[in-house]
Amino acid sequence: MELIKSFSVDHTRIIPGIFTSRADKLGDYSVTTYDIRLKRPNREPAIDTAAMHSLEHIIATGLRNDPDWKDEVVYWGPMGCLTGFYLILKGCRPPRELYGLMLRSFRAVADVQEVPGATPANCGNYHMHSLEMAKWYAEEFAAYLEENADNSAIYEYPETERLVTEDGQHFYDS
Repeated sequence: MELIKSFSVDHTRIIPGIFTSRADKLGDYSVTTYDIRLKRPNREPAIDTAAMHSLEHIIATGLRNDPDWKDEVVYWGPMGCLTGFYLILKGCRPPRELYGLMLRSFRAVADVQEVPGATPANCGNYHMHSLEMAKWYAEEFAAYLEENADNSAIYEYPETERLVTEDGQHFYDS
């Protein structure tokens, strides 16, 4: 069975950043999934689940209300490993073009007074939120983006290198 694209990324070498995870053609239009990685997998602690949930609510709301981007946003949600988020947009842009949007989105968390949609009627687990921790993680990532804006590594996925046999079989270490 073939590994899905996100499992072919070398998680031992990935750093926080903005990456193209995959691009798909769906009928007459295309969508692109971006990996918005806040933490180094398996080297840094995962993001606190309550903070991750709050960041999901806050940034999804901001993206879907952004006058320049709202018509392109398909999805914003957490990775299962809790090291970042997936952003799905209509079309296909290079990751560097998302830099301003991501910086603005994470910086805006500092001004939020309450998590949008964190009520029993709007959220499936409305008790699991932490606005203060969300603000901490958002500030950490925004500062990282600012410090690394010109670092090309924050825009380029480190792919795993796999030996391929003559008949096209992929070799994986056990």
